[in-house]
Amino acid sequence: MAGSGSTGGSGQLSNPSSASLPPKILLAKPALVTGAPVPGKFSRGGGGGAGVDDDTASLRSRLPSIGSLNLLSESWDFHIDRFLPGCWKLKFLTENTDFAVIGVIGPPGVGKSTIMNELYGFDPTSPGMLPPYTVQLEEVRAMARHCSMGIEPRVSAERLILLDTQPVLSPSVLAEIMRPDGSSTIPVPGGESLSAELAHEIMSIQLGVLLTSICHILLVVSEGVHDQSMWRLMSTVDLLKHGIPDPSSLTPSPSQSSTTSGPEKDSKDKVHEAGEYMAAPIFVHMKLQDQDLTVHNCEQLKKALTHYFSTSSFMSERHGNVAKEQSFSSVAPSAQSGDPDSVAPNLFVIPARNKDESPINQYESHTSVLWKLRDQVLSMNHLSFSRTLSERDWLKNSAKIWELVKNSAIIAEYSKTLQNSGLYRR
Repeated sequence: MAGSGSTGGSGQLSNPSSASLPPKILLAKPALVTGAPVPGKFSRGGGGGAGVDDDTASLRSRLPSIGSLNLLSESWDFHIDRFLPGCWKLKFLTENTDFAVIGVIGPPGVGKSTIMNELYGFDPTSPGMLPPYTVQLEEVRAMARHCSMGIEPRVSAERLILLDTQPVLSPSVLAEIMRPDGSSTIPVPGGESLSAELAHEIMSIQLGVLLTSICHILLVVSEGVHDQSMWRLMSTVDLLKHGIPDPSSLTPSPSQSSTTSGPEKDSKDKVHEAGEYMAAPIFVHMKLQDQDLTVHNCEQLKKALTHYFSTSSFMSERHGNVAKEQSFSSVAPSAQSGDPDSVAPNLFVIPARNKDESPINQYESHTSVLWKLRDQVLSMNHLSFSRTLSERDWLKNSAKIWELVKNSAIIAEYSKTLQNSGLYRR
């Protein structure tokens, strides 16, 4: 199920080859993890109910924080030295060029980590195994706290680089970065001191721009059918991303490497001019109730999403971000349009998790639909990076892209416009 980092065209996550694969990596305390790799099976029945979540919380309470493994720290700095030579974490990323990067973005408590655990292939029925990502429990959400910090990477045996992220549009993140005088502890962009509210908005935009630049696929997660805050955020990301390349564009071609070196070579590691790269988005709406899963409601959601992004880069067929009319996995087939040539953004609706996931329910269960979402993500076509690069080069160049994002003149100008609008205190 590895994705392609090869040049041009549209890549697809295919089945792993018969060649020996690097070991699956579970970033957790080794003493609490069995020596065998995580099984590549997915239990439809186990699904990770409340009991499993409670057991997981008990195990995780004995683990040290893995924040030191984050690519993007709470201070909004990008760290690669923890994953490259000189550190035992070197084994996390290799010189392999056949890989795919899948990111996720969304507000707190919508199920981002739950989806990423499914993509990783975590089986909650395996004894002694911890999920790659901590799932937010209801009591944590009730206390206005969040589990994920910065960008938390995990690498699966299929060489999927999964990037779980801290929540955007999050009151708990806002509370953490706010000083007593209302200013932000994190200066963005370009080192400028902003109010915490404005800095929080810009941080969400910066995170979105980074993920659309360094990922092959980006899951945009919302809660319910009426929350369009993530649509607005991604529309802003689309407008402000201009000039930010993909990671392979910062890797000189062999001919360039042979003729330039040192500072001169670094100065020429600029934006690849082949076109604006944009990760393929999948819009996921989680925790839908039965009344939300009717054919009419899902049709309206699909039409609204298509109309909202009708002029955005997300609808560009060159990017492979649209697909021929896709069925909603949790509604009747009649929800599909009769037009075989119609296109729409990738959309998935997932019902809320019920204690009773019996098959007599009118719609598919939460677990079943999550399993189908994983299949769709791993089988979908996506735009490859402009050049072939290894996992390690992807990481190094992602750090460079983060610097471009933080120093983006377009984002800085947008920040000044918001600051002068009077919507945010100075």
